[in-house]
Amino acid sequence: MKLQSYLSLLLPLLAAKKAYSACRCLYGQSCWPSEAEFSTLASQISQPLLKPLPPAAACYPGTSPSGNCSDVLANTGNGQWRSDHPGALQNVNFESHLFHNGTVAACYLNVTLGIPCEQGSIPPVGVDARTASDVQAAVNFARTHNLRLAVKNTGHDYLGRSTARNGFMLWTHHLKDRTRIPAFIPQGAPSTATETFDAVTFGAGVQWHEAYDFVQQEGRFIVGGLSAGSSVGAAGGWIMGGGHSAFAPRHGLGVDNVLQFDIVLSDGSLVTTNAYQHSDLFWALRGGGGGTYGVVTATTYRTHAPFPLKWHVAQTVTTELMRLTPKLADAAWGGYTWISNQSLTLLYVAPDVSWADANATILPFAGFVANATGGANFEAFTVPFTSFYEWYKALYGNPVGQVGGRVEIASRLLPQAMTEQDPAKVAQVMLSIEGGVATNSVAGGAVSRVDPDSMGLNPSWRKAVAHIYASVSWQEGATGDVIRAAQSSLKKSAAILDTLTTDSGSYLNEGSMHEVDFKKAYFGSHYEKLKSIKDKYDPTTLFVVASGVGSDEWKEDLVCRR
Repeated sequence: MKLQSYLSLLLPLLAAKKAYSACRCLYGQSCWPSEAEFSTLASQISQPLLKPLPPAAACYPGTSPSGNCSDVLANTGNGQWRSDHPGALQNVNFESHLFHNGTVAACYLNVTLGIPCEQGSIPPVGVDARTASDVQAAVNFARTHNLRLAVKNTGHDYLGRSTARNGFMLWTHHLKDRTRIPAFIPQGAPSTATETFDAVTFGAGVQWHEAYDFVQQEGRFIVGGLSAGSSVGAAGGWIMGGGHSAFAPRHGLGVDNVLQFDIVLSDGSLVTTNAYQHSDLFWALRGGGGGTYGVVTATTYRTHAPFPLKWHVAQTVTTELMRLTPKLADAAWGGYTWISNQSLTLLYVAPDVSWADANATILPFAGFVANATGGANFEAFTVPFTSFYEWYKALYGNPVGQVGGRVEIASRLLPQAMTEQDPAKVAQVMLSIEGGVATNSVAGGAVSRVDPDSMGLNPSWRKAVAHIYASVSWQEGATGDVIRAAQSSLKKSAAILDTLTTDSGSYLNEGSMHEVDFKKAYFGSHYEKLKSIKDKYDPTTLFVVASGVGSDEWKEDLVCRR
């Protein structure tokens, strides 16, 4: 009788647990934590709880704005400003929510549209983490209450992984510690280890503009991200997705330069992972994607000696450029190109070569362009810089640009073999994309010399010479039909770009939300190993993001399991 009573009690408990874990708990549901439970959380962290709002909320109601609307209007295109606001994402479309019936929940800057301001996809509550213990408290709270957790740093993302409608936000933006260790040895290394690294450790909230300032003061160079104002995070999603750079052909990708991570796991424990400790997790974090295995609180990178630079800008014929691209990569040149049927603009950087040698490499190509175009609307020049920092400040010092719009992209990693064997086909495919494409020359060279299986990064990177992407955008207030049409156009562009590859490889941090097979595109042959490591370190599947490892086990909105 006692056994029967015990079983009758146990079975309902097991059933309840199964139902509880099948779906995440969302704001507005009866399972949502009480005010008392949030008060308990607040007592465990260093800052008041966040109540994030879309930035444009300050402009509502239109007749009597509730906040500093002028500040919002003046800075909506400033990446550094947007990263300082927990409710702001760099691509505004991810602040909104597109329902299956085509309606849109959003908060628009243009109050004259007459559309009410809504929360959209911005979580209504969160933690402003200033310490690792803050992160641990937030993770424990989210796990205990089965919340839909969104880990956000700067909000730079093309897959919407930094937000979760009606979820719970963990904001790592203020983890700003910066330290140089001139003779760094990874934690747990054997006493016989003699190799040391001139390294820097950055808190998860450090952005590249802050990292570059710090490393410049220390007289060193670091491989990092480049964007207007360099507001991308230096120790979060950028590195865990691979981390490309114009200097990757010289020194490798970001993941080729990372030495150690500190990470909070789903059980709330803080661990240090490197080649000697939790080496499987270290393998996965280098390319296996952010928001998937835990919350990184700090990242340690090797640095390099500084060097002088040269850069070049031109417009020309794409086939010749494709023929030249592998040679430039092998010589450690990197850069960015914008290609369409109307124009071709290049910005290349040549590290640590003389101005004369740089001219000898690139000016024959410029001469080819001049002959092919008859010199019409053509300009080519090279400029010497004494250091990376001088070049970076000249080109990327302005924080305004590249953000604040509604953008989606689709991309492919361009195999070096394809550009060598059939540059004309590569050019033809690129020019067939409506609106043109952008080419990031951030592979080849040092990137290709790394063992593809030495880390979790998509092996396609090691065969690539460049990263190519197409994009679409739409106006504020666009209907669901207009947005869907733009997305449909992007899918067609992705299918065209796919003809340049044999493995459909793409860059996780700059890819499409609509990949037919995200496992193949973003992780390649490493997916199954990455999944086994995720199952080991995140057995409760607390960390789930769009197109992340294990996300296929969840429905599209990532709230309920399939």
